[in-house]
Amino acid sequence: MKKLLVVAAAVVFLVMGRPVANAQDTGVNGKWHFVLETPGGDREVDADFTVDADGNVTGNWGASDVAGTYKDGKLALDFQFTSEEVGATAAMKINGKVDDSAALAGDWAFSEYNGSFKATRPAAAAPAPAGDSKPTAPTDPH
Repeated sequence: MKKLLVVAAAVVFLVMGRPVANAQDTGVNGKWHFVLETPGGDREVDADFTVDADGNVTGNWGASDVAGTYKDGKLALDFQFTSEEVGATAAMKINGKVDDSAALAGDWAFSEYNGSFKATRPAAAAPAPAGDSKPTAPTDPH
């Protein structure tokens, strides 16, 4: 009976813990700064992703809405993007994974263009300077 109770408890913890484990594997959630390598030089864009418990990715790539997945540590995006530089709207495909340095690296393709990219988390904004912190002169209580 004791062995059955232990097995039942283990099954409950596994079943209950699975949604938590999936929800915690959101390694691309949040803001990213992408640098795309192109023959004409680096192109930079800021992105902001949200990953749901099923691994679906939504958010923004510059001004464009993104769609894709993040599963098994791999990011796969496929969304419509308008490049003002090229003067075209086409599918933008991003495939990458988070590396050991917590950066995102992989390949991109847009229209007839393609290359590699690296993305990092933007640095946290510096705290605003405190107000005038000069000590005030003591007042005479008399």
